[in-house]
Amino acid sequence: MNVIQAERPETQTAPAARDGIAWWFTDIWLMAQRNLRRILRSPDVLVMYAVVQPVMFILLFVFVFGGAIQVPGGDYTQFFVPGIFVQMIVFTAVAIVTVGVAEDMQRGVMDRFRSLPMSRASILIGRVTSEVLRNLIALAVMVVCGLVIGFRFQGDLGQILGGFALLLLFGFSFSWLGAVAGLLLRSVEAAQSGMLAWLFPFAFISSIYVPVESMPGWLQAYAAHSPVTLITDTLRAWFNGQDAGSSPWLSAAWSVGMVLVLLPIAVVRLRRLSS
Repeated sequence: MNVIQAERPETQTAPAARDGIAWWFTDIWLMAQRNLRRILRSPDVLVMYAVVQPVMFILLFVFVFGGAIQVPGGDYTQFFVPGIFVQMIVFTAVAIVTVGVAEDMQRGVMDRFRSLPMSRASILIGRVTSEVLRNLIALAVMVVCGLVIGFRFQGDLGQILGGFALLLLFGFSFSWLGAVAGLLLRSVEAAQSGMLAWLFPFAFISSIYVPVESMPGWLQAYAAHSPVTLITDTLRAWFNGQDAGSSPWLSAAWSVGMVLVLLPIAVVRLRRLSS
């Protein structure tokens, strides 16, 4: 009951009648505000996912493993830092949304939201949209850390801004994977353990850490076409002032496709829980 009462001031501003697209966007904004307040109230979570873990991975791979890994061009810092941007977005987007949705389910907060006269889609879209701000904060930290250890942007301004825009879209699409997982698992414990079981292989079997060509042949076919590899190759090429080929378009197609598939699945799952 305390949880439900705590959520009430942030959700009762919406009137009873909910007709038209304007109210739909209002609902999304209300839910996004609620989740942004949660970020501010739990700075330790933000620091852990957006600062500690990414910085730890950068220092570990660049200074411990970097000297033993051969990459095109020979500079592992220029090779790895764009990839760690992708890993941070994937891990943060999926982990935070999965655990957050599962926590709301377990504590009964989602039941309160479903009882309100608002679109089921707006409940989830508001949550996922709020993660874009968290990703921006994490990206800023990662860029500073990368510059400190020697990474330099060699592409033009259009390539740099385009790379970050595509990366945020990629994070938005993966957040929907977290939303679906959180609705299916429905407990924080299951979300935390289940998320890592498939997220680590998904990230490591890609070009984030090593060239795909260095993998066994039976892994290369998957890794070369993984959406994580495509977005990593795009950022690596653009941030180093190179031609990315078809990777940007394929990355954008993967991102849009994931949203178009996963958003309806998440909404249908939420509706079935309320039926």
